Amino acid sequence: MLIPSIDLMGGQTVQLIGGKEHALDAGDPVPIAQRFGRVGELAVIDLDAALGQGSNRALVESVCKIARCRVGGGIRDEATARAVLDAGAHKIIIGTAAQPELLSQLPRERVIVALDALDGEVVIEGWRTKTGASVADRMHELRELVGGFLVTFVEREGRLQGTAVERVAELRQAAGSCDLTIAGGVTTAREVAELDRMGVDAQVGMALYTGHMDLACAFASPLTSDRADGLFATVVVDEHGRALGLCWSNLESLREALRTGKGVYWSRQRGLWRKGESSGATQELLRVDLDCDRDALRFTVRQASPGFCHRETMSCWGPLGGLPALSATLTDRAKAAPMGSYTARLLEDPSLLRAKLLEEAAELAAAVGRDAVASEAADVIYFALVAASRGGVSLADIERVLAERALGVTRRRGDRKPEGSSP
Repeated sequence: MLIPSIDLMGGQTVQLIGGKEHALDAGDPVPIAQRFGRVGELAVIDLDAALGQGSNRALVESVCKIARCRVGGGIRDEATARAVLDAGAHKIIIGTAAQPELLSQLPRERVIVALDALDGEVVIEGWRTKTGASVADRMHELRELVGGFLVTFVEREGRLQGTAVERVAELRQAAGSCDLTIAGGVTTAREVAELDRMGVDAQVGMALYTGHMDLACAFASPLTSDRADGLFATVVVDEHGRALGLCWSNLESLREALRTGKGVYWSRQRGLWRKGESSGATQELLRVDLDCDRDALRFTVRQASPGFCHRETMSCWGPLGGLPALSATLTDRAKAAPMGSYTARLLEDPSLLRAKLLEEAAELAAAVGRDAVASEAADVIYFALVAASRGGVSLADIERVLAERALGVTRRRGDRKPEGSSP
């Protein structure tokens, strides 16, 4: 898989050659993260923190809200590691501080150890000091404590000369069950595909920023198709992961989708197809994923009304139910609720809504038995979603908050608040 890299210095996105020479400024990282985040995880490296000359912590947190991020730079102790994970990082990257004493205090699956390699030897202190340890030996020492390794071939970093693919097989074996990411000189989509076939991710910076590597081409490079026309089956799902329909993609349509952030596909009759261009049922593209066999795509989209299907239903299998449907209905009611409906009463009378929330929560707390609990829980969810829709909040917004909280590793006690205290 492709892992685009965003290196931060002084609040801007930069690229360095050999970790030292300032090669280019790419500007505000937020729009870059929005674009790169459509293809999966990003590597976000705080160079200022790594060099001990400041921090871009607030900016890192903003980027973590946009995309799935593995964050590195200046993480040298447990408190900092936990703070970065609590701030929304899916994973953290730890460099020279990666010692068993620290790693054993952290959730293994959320930790990547960065190993900088010069001719196969681990180097530290800004790549100036050789350690005498081989990269493979270091991986053997730590692989039971971490979820992955990032190996950077420093002699190739930022130089657009290709990476050392011939060294990767040994490293893949040394990593054991851990994930392995290679950085340093990855320049072509072919290299990304070759690494992917070995079960290795490719972290890429300079090649993407300079245009040597096309984002769509690199992302799609591991894909294969058994069709004569070379098209890839594309499952389209909404924010909740519910299937909306099946489309087809090729490199041209994928490139346009990633460029515009819209649902763009390849019609076998009409060619390039921008979903909703004539009907108004457009799609905001949130993310594209490769499947495990590398022969299909999944587009996660935010679908506009009346829905995906030409029959004006949300999916090609008809209307979709469940909590997302209820939330959507309540959102519509918040804009124009039918006169005399109970939802309209609740939306127009905050005191009634508050009373019902408290009443139903108490009844749920007292409920006994499967049917009673299910019934009271349904009441609580209904009134909670009414309150959410009144505040302009969708179920997808709530799910995002829950997902962000799930990333935190510092747990609150959750004790009850003193009576009479403010909520």
